[in-house]
Amino acid sequence: MKSILSLSSVLLILELCSAHFTLPQSVRLRGGGLPATYKAVQFHLHWGENGSQGSEHSVDGERYPMELHIVHIKEKYGSLGEALNDSTGVAALGFFFEVTSGQNKQLDRVIEALGKVRYEGNSCEIEDFRLTDIIPQANKLNYYRYSGSLTTPGCDQAVVWTVFQQSLPISKNQLMSVDKQLLFGTEKPMTGIFRPVQNLNGRVVYTSVPAHSLCVLPNLITLFLCLFCVFGQQRCFN
Repeated sequence: MKSILSLSSVLLILELCSAHFTLPQSVRLRGGGLPATYKAVQFHLHWGENGSQGSEHSVDGERYPMELHIVHIKEKYGSLGEALNDSTGVAALGFFFEVTSGQNKQLDRVIEALGKVRYEGNSCEIEDFRLTDIIPQANKLNYYRYSGSLTTPGCDQAVVWTVFQQSLPISKNQLMSVDKQLLFGTEKPMTGIFRPVQNLNGRVVYTSVPAHSLCVLPNLITLFLCLFCVFGQQRCFN
């Protein structure tokens, strides 16, 4: 899997129940068994409350405190809305965060930016930011792959999911800072912004082959996803 992740700047925008970082569409994602070349749209985070479980996937029953999603759409589409009409129109990359003793200094700029958009409609720009500042090169990682849906309304079944096995580091202090930065419209802290876990419901999950091969093969692993979505503080069925 190859991606070009060098950026000049990203725009952070606070929405009703999340904050997303808008990415230049010059960023491309391809290979690794993906059915097409995709261009970047945005990335965002999901987290729990007070450092508790907040990831939207689990592996063998293990949940993580935070999860990063990087969203791409097929090159031929002009918007995310257009790509959602295609069953493989969206490619999403997922990274787990795991608490470590040391601070991940590369995350400080992201956390600082979240503190500048506390209210819905707020925005700020991060200059000279690169995704490779916070994630390793995707072609060096092992990953799981399945066909699924968006995890926010309306949970469209149009996403090729790639969830990486290697976690990213975050300190306890950094994690606690994240869920104090943003506010819902009710003025309550924006915490618990993740979907609850449900069974695979017959979906096939693949895993990448060792030695950095770009092939994917079926594997008996326990990777759960949810068909629920989060809207504000209310959960709804897909």
